[in-house]
Amino acid sequence: MEIFEITKITPEGLVKVEKALSEEIPLTIEVNGNEIATILASPSHIDDLAKGFLFTSGMISGVSEIRNLFVDMDRFRAVVEVEGDLKNFLFKRIYTSGCGKGVIFHNPLDVMGKKAIDDDFRIENEKLIALMKKFVSKQREHSDARGVHEAAMASSEAIYVARVDIGRHNAIDKVIGASLAAGVNMSDKILLTTGRVSSEIFSKILRARIPVITALGSCTNQAAKLARVTNITLVARARGGRGEIFSGEQRII
Repeated sequence: MEIFEITKITPEGLVKVEKALSEEIPLTIEVNGNEIATILASPSHIDDLAKGFLFTSGMISGVSEIRNLFVDMDRFRAVVEVEGDLKNFLFKRIYTSGCGKGVIFHNPLDVMGKKAIDDDFRIENEKLIALMKKFVSKQREHSDARGVHEAAMASSEAIYVARVDIGRHNAIDKVIGASLAAGVNMSDKILLTTGRVSSEIFSKILRARIPVITALGSCTNQAAKLARVTNITLVARARGGRGEIFSGEQRII
């Protein structure tokens, strides 16, 4: 974060204070010599962001397909070399809603043609509430600057990776990228997010085969419909020991 001196309006009048603001960079992702996208992002864990972005966009099926990844923070570029030829990759670019300028390469309706998530995973209601409480308690930058989103990946027992970014999609890509790099099987994991859940996020979740997403924010109607079609457990407005289950309630016991 960067500190700025600002003038704050208070009931007592104008006051000079210092304010921490979240940092933002225009990150260009280059793959096999081609500029794929430039996205607004927080300047942390860029390698995780690149891995997660390429995976959730369908350009790679795993990190083993990445031959080389170089992050140039002087030029704000992630330069990646992957196996295969991307010239036949069908770019269906969709600019995402919300904070930051996000981009995905799949139409959210495409998820309807993919295999639904298996029904094996279960988690106790009390454990899910405890995970969300711990997740919220660790959001220092989100609380201080109120300018970033956070995402985390958890088992039914503990959170094992968390990432922040000005864009909620970027934060999700970062935790997915970190999980891929660690060789984690995400089919029995829970994705936690501070943001709202909209339809374009489901191409990422389904690609990673994550059975449960729990959000502090609300969800859109299309997100709820896609969650039901893909058998993903969607819990929105999860705060204060409460939550709203829009799909996959059989996993919460």
